Amino acid sequence: MKKISVGTDIIEVDRVRKSCTSRRFTQRVYSEKEREMFALKKSPAQSMAGNWAAKEAFAKALGTGVSGFALHEVSCLRDQNGCPYFEFSGKALEIMRKSGLTAAVSISHTKDYATAAVILYKE
Repeated sequence: MKKISVGTDIIEVDRVRKSCTSRRFTQRVYSEKEREMFALKKSPAQSMAGNWAAKEAFAKALGTGVSGFALHEVSCLRDQNGCPYFEFSGKALEIMRKSGLTAAVSISHTKDYATAAVILYKE
């Protein structure tokens, strides 16, 4: 039997856009790989908000909130087709390995809102 948990989040794009004017904020929340990905975009705010929502949804699915790991340890990247996926490091990687969980993520956004859903599962 599979164990499954789900988390979702929604955020206003403008809220993230304003927060991301602080370099300290972006370094605390986003990994170097994420920041490199955002730098390639003409208008990165929607992607940054989507990643924020993905990180929050991950924490909800985990059931711990953002506790025991840092947000920048949960990287939400995109494959060659633009599909989001997680890459973990540090304490977040330890948590995923110890629990035997795998994560799936989906992100969507409009001009004003970004939302994400995360499913954590193990066989």
